[in-house]
Amino acid sequence: EVHLVESGGGLVEPGGSLRLSCIGSGFPFSSTSMTWGRQAPGKELEWVATLGPLSHQTMYADFAKGRFKITRENAKSTLFLELNNLRTEDTAIYYCGKPGGTGRCRGAYCYEGQGTQVTVSS
Repeated sequence: EVHLVESGGGLVEPGGSLRLSCIGSGFPFSSTSMTWGRQAPGKELEWVATLGPLSHQTMYADFAKGRFKITRENAKSTLFLELNNLRTEDTAIYYCGKPGGTGRCRGAYCYEGQGTQVTVSS
């Protein structure tokens, strides 16, 4: 059974930083492209960033470029998202995702975890 468990969210002031983590199990994490998505209140789930299995390929949504960084540690089946220079509009529940699966899906990726709340407020 696939499990994706996100953590690391919290309340931060504008301009602050957070590091999100996602531990995956039940699938071959080290050979799987992984992604982060987010859902703000009243809005649809949107893609944030994707990272290939060997960290050679990274892609970011325009709003994430230059501020967010996606990395992974395959030995620990863990995906990370470093959030910097946070803005109030970054407030959302952040989810990690993998290709295929069920639940919240956008394109080829599905976000099956509970997510972690990021709130940016002064």
